[in-house]
Amino acid sequence: MTTAAEILTLCTSKGLCIATAESCTGGMVAAALTDIPGSSAVFERGFVTYTNAAKTEMLGVREATLAAHGAVSEEVAREMALGALVNSDADIAISVTGIAGPGGSEFKPEGRVCFGIAFGSNCTTQTVEFGAPGRDAVRMAARNHALAMVFETASSQ
Repeated sequence: MTTAAEILTLCTSKGLCIATAESCTGGMVAAALTDIPGSSAVFERGFVTYTNAAKTEMLGVREATLAAHGAVSEEVAREMALGALVNSDADIAISVTGIAGPGGSEFKPEGRVCFGIAFGSNCTTQTVEFGAPGRDAVRMAARNHALAMVFETASSQ
């Protein structure tokens, strides 16, 4: 598992700054990074956009995207990550949106989390099905996955 300290060391060595755009994790990715002393050299800012209105107002997620795909979608994760990049001085932005539970639906089950990672004008997305191990476990798994995506992106720069 990639640690926040490893990410901060890597990003410091490469002169990269990070922004987060989080929904279901409620700031857990930002908290993991800022728990480490010296994180201000790398962590630029975090957006916790739990509601659709917050996603639109703070990150520029289009209402049409939300209406067409729902908040838990790669399309929204993409717009969240790109919006975090545009609305910050960061080099890398990670977004997380999903259904931590309890609940979900046939089409969007509990444990589905969509991620976006933006660097420059590039943004890639992915969806991970964590299953239904419980809200806390889904949120922790999503946090860890997001951190791994940041590390992988920073490593390739």
